[in-house]
Amino acid sequence: MPETFTFEVSDHIATLTLNRPAKLNAFTNEMLEALVASIDDCEERDDVRVVILTGTGRGFSTGGDVSAMGDQVDNRPHTTKDRIYGGVQAFPKRLARFDKPIIAAVNGLAVGGGMDLALACDFRTAGQSARFAETYAKIGLAPGGGGAYFLPRLVGMGRALELLWTADFIDADTAKEIGLVNHVFPNETLMEETRKIATRIASMPPLSIRLIKRAAYQSASSDMATALDLISSHIAVARAGADHPEAIAAFKEKRPGKFVGY
Repeated sequence: MPETFTFEVSDHIATLTLNRPAKLNAFTNEMLEALVASIDDCEERDDVRVVILTGTGRGFSTGGDVSAMGDQVDNRPHTTKDRIYGGVQAFPKRLARFDKPIIAAVNGLAVGGGMDLALACDFRTAGQSARFAETYAKIGLAPGGGGAYFLPRLVGMGRALELLWTADFIDADTAKEIGLVNHVFPNETLMEETRKIATRIASMPPLSIRLIKRAAYQSASSDMATALDLISSHIAVARAGADHPEAIAAFKEKRPGKFVGY
C-alpha cells in the first residue's frame, strides 16, 4: 500500500483511509489502485463484515489532482478513455460486485471525483464541516467517476442536474435534507458515530446482510416479479445456513448471536 492510503481492520470493520491531507486527498493512480485492491481483500476476508471509507485532514477527497491536468497530459481520446475506464471508474465498477456494506464517512470536502467515490458507497455519513460539489462543469469536463449515474438515483433528476450544471457547493445539513447523506455528526465524533452504525450492521448475520444488499440492488433494475423470484432464492439459501437457527435461538434466549457467516 502507498503511504497515501491506509487499510485497517478491527472488530469486523475495515477502515479505508485516503491519506494525502496536504492535497485534500486528491487521488493519484496509486491511491485508486490501492483502494480497489483493498476491496478485493475485504471480499476475501471472513473477519471483515463492514467497510468504512474516509479521508484524513480537512478533505474526504477533492478528486483528480488538477495540477496533473491540462495541455501537458496526453489527451488523445483513446488514452483519456483508457485512463478513466481503468482508473477512477475501477472503484464503482468493483463495488458493483461487492456484497458487503460500505459506508463513506465524509470528513470534509468531497469534490468532483471525490464526491463520486462517496456516491458509489452504499450510504454516507458526514461531519458537520463536510461540503459537497460536482465541479466537473467548471473545468470543462463531465463526471467520470459515476456522478451522473449515482446522483439522480439519490436526489432525483432535477436536483441532480442543477448540482451538476451549476457546480454549487452544498453543506452537510443540506446534503442530509436532500437525501445525499444519512447522518450528520459533529466533526470530532464522525468516525466514532459511523463505527457505531457499522458495529450494529456487523453484529447481524453476515450472509443475511450480504443477501439483503444484493437483493436491494437487483430490485433497483428488475421488475417486481423478477425481484420477488430472486429474493425467494436468497431466503432459501439463508434459511439453510447455520446463522438462521442461531439467530432464532439468540432472539428467544435474549442474547447476542454468535454468527459464522453462512
